[in-house]
Order: sequence, then C-alpha cells, then structure tokens
Amino acid sequence: MKLHNRKPDIENLYKVLRCEAPGRPTLFEYFMNVPLYERLAGRKAPDPADHLETLKFTIDAFAAAGYDFATTYACPMEFKRPAVYRKDTFSLNDGFCITDEESFEAYRWPEVEGQDFSALEKIRGYLPDGMKLLVRGPSGVLANTLYLVGYDNLCYMTYDNPALVRAITDNIGARVIKYYREAVQYESAGIIMMNDDWGFRTQTLFPPAWMREYIFPWKRQIVEIAHGAGLPVTLHSCGFFDEIIDEIIEMGVDGKHSFEDTIIPVEDFYEKWTGKIAVLGGIDMDFIMRSTEEEIVARSRAMLERSASRGGYAHGTGNSVPEYIPQDKFLALIRAALEY
Repeated sequence: MKLHNRKPDIENLYKVLRCEAPGRPTLFEYFMNVPLYERLAGRKAPDPADHLETLKFTIDAFAAAGYDFATTYACPMEFKRPAVYRKDTFSLNDGFCITDEESFEAYRWPEVEGQDFSALEKIRGYLPDGMKLLVRGPSGVLANTLYLVGYDNLCYMTYDNPALVRAITDNIGARVIKYYREAVQYESAGIIMMNDDWGFRTQTLFPPAWMREYIFPWKRQIVEIAHGAGLPVTLHSCGFFDEIIDEIIEMGVDGKHSFEDTIIPVEDFYEKWTGKIAVLGGIDMDFIMRSTEEEIVARSRAMLERSASRGGYAHGTGNSVPEYIPQDKFLALIRAALEY
C-alpha cells in the first residue's frame, strides 16, 4: 500500500534536526505496529527473531508511508529480567531482580562484544536511495535500571545504598555506550535515538539533581559519540520536562520526541523552543483517538503551516502508533503532510 510517489531523502530530516525548513513536509515516527506495517508493506511480517528480514519489512513499510528513514535496533541486546505480567501495560514495580549486593553480583550482564550487528551492514544494498536508519538503543540507562530494580525499590535504594545505585547505572551505562559506539560505525545508520522515559505528567520520575548524578553523564557521552560520527541525535522520552529541557538542549540533543497535550501541546512547545531543538511528531494520541479524520487533518495542516517557514518540525504522532489507534486515523494524519 503505497501512499505517495515521493522518493526518500534523509536530507529533509537532517534539515529539520538543524532547525531549518526542509524541502517538503517531513514525517517522523518512532515506531508503528505489526498490522499497520503489514498493510503498508503489503505482506505478512517475518519471524521477529530474524533481524535482517524484519528490518527489510520495516523499511518497506516506512518507505511506503513516505518516511525518509526506518527505525531499528542495532543488535538484539537486552538487560534480561524475570518475566513480568503485562497485557496492555505493566508496572514499573514488577519483575525486578536486583535488590542488594548479592543479587547485583549474581546478575548476568549482557556484553556488547559478541553481539550480532551484521544486519546494519547487510541492509545497505536494500535501503532505497536517500533513506537511512534511525538506530534506537536497547532502552536507556534509567529505563533499564527501573526494569532491574523496580521504581519503588530504586527510590529507597537511592537513600539506603547510593553506592549500589551507582554500580547498577554504571554497569548499564557502560554497555549502552559500547552499543552506540559500535552502531555509529555503519554507513546505513543515519540518526541515533536515545529512548529512555524520564517523566510523567507533572514532573520527572526522579529529581533533576538525581538525573544529573546518575543519568545525564551517559547521555552526554552518547551525544558525543553520535556527533563525533557526524550523526544527529534524537531523544524519545515521555513526561514533564520544564526543569530539564535547558540541559537537554545544552547536551546537544538535536530533536525531542514524545508530546502530550495534558503536559504541553506540541504547538506551545514549538513556539517556546523552536530554533533551539527540533520538534518531532507531537499530535496527541488521545486527540487522535477522540477526533474525526477531518479534525486530525485540520490540526495537522495547522501545525505544518505554523512551521513551514521557520522549520525545525517533522510531522507525526505524540508518541508511537500502537494497534489501538485506528489505522485510517493515522493514515489521515500522515496524508495531511504528504498532500500539504
């Protein structure tokens, strides 16, 4: 299902990330969902264990929808933990496995050495001309710390055993750094994404001082690695960012993704920060669910008009495209940019 006749051109997204006006309306999405990928690619999804075939499938879907990139992980590295109960959501207090020094020492840490990054090389000949990959991480330092420790436990541990918090975040951070250092070496990689949720509706998950102590130093290193390889860096992170957005910009992050109207509408964020950091996506998920296709198109066109001459904006949803989003509503959103 091809929605357009445009050819991919990653330079449009690069211009957005430099806070410039692209040559045409440009799309951005972190990820979609398998049924939507199947509709766009025109075929069934391959076995997800086959990284290369899954990457080809994802590229076909993103290209059919008019994107200049496709999202992937560099290798299937993960910080494993016990199985957790989840359906449509899960608890940040479920599945933790590190509670003290003994469990920390017993944990089997994944190693970047020996991981299979070969899909990033093998895919070069398959990528359409002008298209690149957006390489996301194996989640971020905070997200993986929460997976291994649990949110409530981490709050207590910060006061009861800060040395253990340091050891855990350092072990995660060092491996995430190695992951990105390897990923940027491949020609297919065009953009680096740091995916690490830091907040909720009214504040960050932990105080900004805590973030500066345990999380931000690793993010600075990732930015330095990407920029050193000539690649821009995007941040996907949910939550209230007023207290830390200046530091995110100072780090050198090129684009911010994930917006919610109940925190700050993307239009307001754009007016406040345009020219300092690129705005990626932003059309609120709840708005998409509750609105008609005509209302989605109207808001989309208004945002595209707002940013047309000033630049620094790529169009998309405020977070991602889960299966509960009606496909035709999402297609209306991206067609608003394709037909603008």
